[in-house]
Amino acid sequence: MLQSLAGSSCVRLVEQHRSAWCFALLVLGYLLYLVFGAVVFSSVELPYEDLLRQELGKLKQRFLEEHACLSEQQLEQFLLRVLEASNYGVSVLSNASGNWNWDFTSSLFFASTVLSTTGYGHTVPLSDGGKAFCIIYSVIGIPFTLLFLTAVVQRIIVYVTRRPVLYFHIRWGFSKQIVAIIHAIVLGFITVSCFFLIPAAIFSVLEDDWNFLESFYFCFISLSTIGLGDYVPGEGYNQKFRELYKIGITCYLLLGLIAMLVVLETFCELHELKKFRKLFYVKKDKEEDQVNIIEHDQLSFSSISDQAASMKDDQKANEPFVTSQSPTSNDSSLNN
Repeated sequence: MLQSLAGSSCVRLVEQHRSAWCFALLVLGYLLYLVFGAVVFSSVELPYEDLLRQELGKLKQRFLEEHACLSEQQLEQFLLRVLEASNYGVSVLSNASGNWNWDFTSSLFFASTVLSTTGYGHTVPLSDGGKAFCIIYSVIGIPFTLLFLTAVVQRIIVYVTRRPVLYFHIRWGFSKQIVAIIHAIVLGFITVSCFFLIPAAIFSVLEDDWNFLESFYFCFISLSTIGLGDYVPGEGYNQKFRELYKIGITCYLLLGLIAMLVVLETFCELHELKKFRKLFYVKKDKEEDQVNIIEHDQLSFSSISDQAASMKDDQKANEPFVTSQSPTSNDSSLNN
């Protein structure tokens, strides 16, 4: 008897704080995923780093032995200055790109990486004025970019996602949830093909030192706005049509970012993912002060309104792609 009461009380406790338990599991899972990534990266990359350090140490020692007139301190000062210049995108190598890093097309490419928060880091402002302007430009430009991308995606997703799903649902009578899942998978496949596989093949041809894997790696790092900066196109020696190439890459990044957001929004509108996200959200409770102030008749009216609103929400949850339009407008859109 006591065991059954204790078990039922535990079940009620878990149900009452279900969102908190799910959120705790989410935090724990995220931390474990971080640790998992750290372990894998460390085990894979640490041996290569050790080999590179040993190789550089041997090269440095051999260079000092062949040039006895040069001290180790002078060599380190020279290398330190070269590395500092390289961090700013300036190289002293004879086979380095002879183009300037701050001409108009390169500056346009830099501005696009700043506003999209990709930030490769291969070119950074040199002067204090440039650094100050970069801060002000980013503070205004990043929210502006978010507003621009949100407005563009909101318009595109109506024609790319919602209307096709609604068309197949009404015209052919297929289940809306199944159509939405198939449509999201097909749209994701098309996006991967047009903005990852095909551009990777093109970059592997245009960039002499890139293979297909490195090109695909650049496309993913760029369109996911990670922007590590280890691979940057258009920086090779004697790059042909460099200005036009940089403009094309800028357009590719903007269009690819929009396509990625459209695909993500399409998957987020799936009914199954909506239900899954609600597990981690905090449930909204009514304020006690408002309940105490409302009179009995107003409370009854509000309860009826809440029931009607909840019925509408349930209907929208079952039909996530139906827009708030009248039947006449839906029929006219289908006829068009």
